[in-house]
Amino acid sequence: MRRVEPESVPVSIPLVVLDVREDGTVAVTVDGSPLHPDPFAPPWRRSSFGQIIDRATDDRTTPARVEVREADGTTFTDIIAAQRRRAPQPPPESEEPTSRPVFHAVEGDGFVPGEDVAVAVVTGHTDASGTGTARALIDPARLAPDAAGGVVEVVLFGRISGLTIFRRLP
Repeated sequence: MRRVEPESVPVSIPLVVLDVREDGTVAVTVDGSPLHPDPFAPPWRRSSFGQIIDRATDDRTTPARVEVREADGTTFTDIIAAQRRRAPQPPPESEEPTSRPVFHAVEGDGFVPGEDVAVAVVTGHTDASGTGTARALIDPARLAPDAAGGVVEVVLFGRISGLTIFRRLP
């Protein structure tokens, strides 16, 4: 009697292609289909890489092959591995009453009326290299007030005007 072997199925992972344009915007396709930013959001930019990968891989639950095609013709390829998702741990039960969040208003003048203003919380500082390049590694644990003095800096950045305002929260 002849033994029947199951047919092998080729492994396939999505191909995410990022075409970086001269102006810094990025056109994205996933397996040839365009991937657009959310409606009314600004165009994808090089700094949107994390958001693009999260969207293309369903928050990194599936692996993907990523190809970045720079405007100067260079190409970079990498494989983004899927991450295991752990079930969220329930918060420890506390006998203290829950406190309401405290909101702080951050304001600045000089923006173009109606322009999109980005809001960012400063997580640290870095220096530019001798070539003018700056690099920042973000530690999620540092997204809270600075342990040294409880100081939180907020940046307002006008996407049209380029106006940048720094404010410290009390």
